[in-house]
Amino acid sequence: MQRRDLLKATAALAAFTGLSTSSLLLASSRTRGPDSGGSHRFSFEELIADARRQAGRPWHSGSETLPPTLAGMQPQAFNVIHYDRQRSLWHGSGSGLDVEFFHVGMGFRQPVRMYRIDPGSGIASDVHFDPRLFNYGDSGVDVSQLHGDYGFAGFRIYKQPDPGHHDIVAFLGASYFRAVDDTGQYGLSARGLAIDTFGPQPEEFPDFTAFWFEQPAPGSRRMVVYARLDSPSATGAYRFAIDCQDHQVVMDIQAHVNARKDIAQIGICPMTSMYSCGTDERSRCDTFHPQIHDSDRLSIWSGNGEWICRPLSNPPHIQFNSFQDTNPKGFGLVQTDHRFDSYQDTVDRYDRRPSLWATPTTEWGEGSINLMEMPTTGETLDNVVAFWTPKQPLRAGESRDFGYRLNWSALPPVAPGLAQVRSTRSGLGDFTEGWAPGEHYPAAWARRFAIDFVGGPLAAMPATAAIEPVISASTGRIRDPQVLALPDEVHGFRVLFDWYPDDAGTAPVDMRCFIRAGGNHATLSETWLYQYFPPPADQRRHA
Repeated sequence: MQRRDLLKATAALAAFTGLSTSSLLLASSRTRGPDSGGSHRFSFEELIADARRQAGRPWHSGSETLPPTLAGMQPQAFNVIHYDRQRSLWHGSGSGLDVEFFHVGMGFRQPVRMYRIDPGSGIASDVHFDPRLFNYGDSGVDVSQLHGDYGFAGFRIYKQPDPGHHDIVAFLGASYFRAVDDTGQYGLSARGLAIDTFGPQPEEFPDFTAFWFEQPAPGSRRMVVYARLDSPSATGAYRFAIDCQDHQVVMDIQAHVNARKDIAQIGICPMTSMYSCGTDERSRCDTFHPQIHDSDRLSIWSGNGEWICRPLSNPPHIQFNSFQDTNPKGFGLVQTDHRFDSYQDTVDRYDRRPSLWATPTTEWGEGSINLMEMPTTGETLDNVVAFWTPKQPLRAGESRDFGYRLNWSALPPVAPGLAQVRSTRSGLGDFTEGWAPGEHYPAAWARRFAIDFVGGPLAAMPATAAIEPVISASTGRIRDPQVLALPDEVHGFRVLFDWYPDDAGTAPVDMRCFIRAGGNHATLSETWLYQYFPPPADQRRHA
């Protein structure tokens, strides 16, 4: 499974219109358990207990065999299907938010069951699939082949009234979900759970198999959604309190995870994004766009208070990095640059992509924030994954609870009081700035790095301030470090240095840099962490 396939489908389906309260949506009033269909009395406590019981039973795939008219669909035809806007879940109720559902088909073959919770009785009623809920247009779907209740592929949330006709939250495929800020532009995704993302065994993609919806109060833009998660290795019960604010979407999540079997690597609060190229390695950006990425860095606010900036990369081969921590204060995949000139993209609008920030609301204990980066040749594949892994693996029969808040917004809701990394650039080194490298510099090959730190205490410091860079590298040698004042309007300083290799190896080099005051050595910036991939010796040219 390619993550980007799910996201592209979500983006296309975001153009869907309409749903509503009608007899087509509601099940019979017979009271049954949540696994048997029909109507049932719902509580989150019972969902948690049910997920634990399910973890003690063998897993069975819920993927269904679709009729040929759906199974053989191409994306272009699939995206033509539109929901009837007059049949939204709470149409005409005065709720500030409403819900529509995505059609099954193509690669979306896991039937997701939907339930509407009656606010008075607490009874959850089935939301049934029916072809009359959809407008098929010229999709070519043979409606005569659609018999029975296929369920849905997912759902989307939008504001009421909805003058922009675009959704702000979408759950679609496996346990993927996304939200947007006031730009209306989707970007990176989150997931309910990640299993074996990096390792010798294939990655496992758990599914959200059912959702329960609480109706928002009249005019309210806050709603609660419950979800059941299932996979060969785990089950789960989730509660999403979704607050659709003017400039961001905030989700408070309670996750209760149970292991069916030993899980080698579990990922809590996983985030998935795309990084093709940015300011650092221009040779990988063979396009007229200056940059292409949904996110440009992993930011970490560690448990000990340190702020870390780890610029993302498009590596030559899969890379996995682990940042050990205890009770982190937060982390996220961040899009810091929202200037159109940085991307020159009028179609995908990377300048409008939101950032995603996670704040633990319970103690997570010891573990690590993990980052996996995969090579990509363009912008159609998500190649970045970040998540939290507890130090103690989850064993068969065990359960764990995690609480966290997700902020989908242009920038994270918190920031260090220190200077932050504005950009990272690199190029040929071992020459004096202002002179062209070439025949006068034949002795050595080196890579030059420029890190711009801006804001925080630097905003009030003069260009002549005494600032020291603290730089280290896992291999090779750091030479000629310099600190240069940036123009007044930028309010910052640039650190320049050259890295020289010790050998012809191509193993990644881990670099670290921050700046401090020259007198009292007070820390002035967050910590820049970077992974550089030296080229083979025969590609180390001097000009």
